[in-house]
Amino acid sequence: MIVVAGEALIDLVADTDGRYRPIPGGSPANVAVGLTRLGGRTELLARLGTGVFGRIVRGHLEDNGVGLTHAVSTDDPTTLAVVALDDEGRAAYDFYVEGTADWGWTDEELPDPLPGGTVAVCTGSLAVAIEPGASALAALLRREHERGAVTLVLDPNVRPALLGSPEQARSLLERLVGLCDVVKVSDEDLAWLLPGEDVASVAAAWAGLGPSLVVVTRGGDGALAATRDGASAAVPAPPVQVVDTVGAGDAFTAGLVDTLRLRDLLGPGTSERLAALTAADLGEVLTRAALVAALTCGRAGADPPTAAEVEAAS
Repeated sequence: MIVVAGEALIDLVADTDGRYRPIPGGSPANVAVGLTRLGGRTELLARLGTGVFGRIVRGHLEDNGVGLTHAVSTDDPTTLAVVALDDEGRAAYDFYVEGTADWGWTDEELPDPLPGGTVAVCTGSLAVAIEPGASALAALLRREHERGAVTLVLDPNVRPALLGSPEQARSLLERLVGLCDVVKVSDEDLAWLLPGEDVASVAAAWAGLGPSLVVVTRGGDGALAATRDGASAAVPAPPVQVVDTVGAGDAFTAGLVDTLRLRDLLGPGTSERLAALTAADLGEVLTRAALVAALTCGRAGADPPTAAEVEAAS
């Protein structure tokens, strides 16, 4: 079981006629869907609204086999993200988050203990930054870090408009980085958090804060990784005709976690083995994760591939 914690929202995506289509999204929800399509068993810790948009989100998650046993039903409205695409298919977002369902987590709503068979917890994005729920998710990470029974995965997926100053966001995220075993971050995230810093150097520095593995995605330039033990590797991005980049980073995270699952690198006792990965090992892990992201970029929206599609494209 892989537990994913965070927001499940509606993306309002503009059509060519100027109308907007409601499409289920949210970075953690996309990761959970990506993992199930790749063959993993997932449980999403989400707060789902009971209105029309909330029902759309719930139906999408159920249709994709995402477990919702511990999801919370609430009358709070569903978070909205208005998505605009540029001429190259790159996505920009405006968020409507005030008083919405995703941020109201309390300690009592989060399962303790985690569902049986859990080997990893993945979280990140807005849910770890917007209060009051951010504090509850941080407490969950601290609790599981102390227990040491699951692999903790963080994808910050920075949204600058909602995070205050880079200094405030960096302080928050570096505390979370120190609790986690695997961190995946984009070069765009780092350009805002640490402007002018070399991303490979940041990956190595963050690995020094505690994680066994830090991965940086670089869009069309591929991805790189650094381990706590000092190994590093970089891979190019697979060639793809980009339709849009919606959900590409989430697909990479799903591909990364799934590849670690297939290599038996999630769960108790795996932290040291993750840190001991060689450059060749890292290259193989990054290559598959990058392929999952590339296949997503080749079609519209957050539509990650199945395991069979990844195998066929390998």
